[in-house]
Amino acid sequence: MIPTDLLKRIRRIQIRTSHLVSDVLAGQYHSAFKGRGMEFEEVRPYQIGDEVRTIDWNVSARYGEPFVKKFREERELTVLLLVDLSRSHAFGTQNQLKRDLTAEICATLAFSAIRNNDKVGLILFTDRVEKSVAARKGPRHVLRVVRELLFHRPEGTRTRLATALEHLNRVARRRSVVFVVSDFLDAGYERPLRIARRRHDVIPILITDPREQELPDVGLLELCDAETGERTIVDTSSRRVRAEFVARVRAAHESRDRLFRRMNMDRIIARTGESFVEPLTRFFRARGRRM
Repeated sequence: MIPTDLLKRIRRIQIRTSHLVSDVLAGQYHSAFKGRGMEFEEVRPYQIGDEVRTIDWNVSARYGEPFVKKFREERELTVLLLVDLSRSHAFGTQNQLKRDLTAEICATLAFSAIRNNDKVGLILFTDRVEKSVAARKGPRHVLRVVRELLFHRPEGTRTRLATALEHLNRVARRRSVVFVVSDFLDAGYERPLRIARRRHDVIPILITDPREQELPDVGLLELCDAETGERTIVDTSSRRVRAEFVARVRAAHESRDRLFRRMNMDRIIARTGESFVEPLTRFFRARGRRM
């Protein structure tokens, strides 16, 4: 039996995100991902107007004339939500936890997918894979996804993106659209991300809070690492301390963004206390223009 307060929270998210999908994002999701799922159909002789990138060089060499690969658009996509539930997501200073923001974004993506007759799957992770929900269609399935996002109690505390991506690479054989939703406070995930990128359309969604970008000027402040429990006292009245904090944060962000650019991946940034609708619609529109 699902508790009443749980049902109310799920219902509130369903109402908010269903409105977004119907009134704000209508058509944008489809435009962004139409044709992303392509299935090989046949090899045929080259014709004037065919794109050079579709040439099958092995078959062409065998027969001494150019042949091209022909694909057909799959009628449905598989959307996978790879979601970070480490303890750093239980943080928020803008009347919203990062985990709650994550749940709303993922619910919006999931409802957009089923509106387009696509499948939705879920992988929750910390420093281990916490739970996997197989990709399926339908509103009831999306409500299950939302329930897991809001109320799954993770066993792990830290973030290990490499573990989640390695799991994805083992189990997701069919090409999918993969949203990796995390604060990306981790390192050492480049290799499995590169492998995933070759097979799937991988889109990072960075979840962040303003207090993770800079320190307030409030004197002595005790900072606690949510994932390790380590505590440190810093003097935030010191300009040098605040500047060093900002410099470290920016260096980490620039390193992460360089990695994404090298892999030619779009990324979405969502901040607690701010609407995620504009970053999401901006992403959908940019994708739609390139299709």
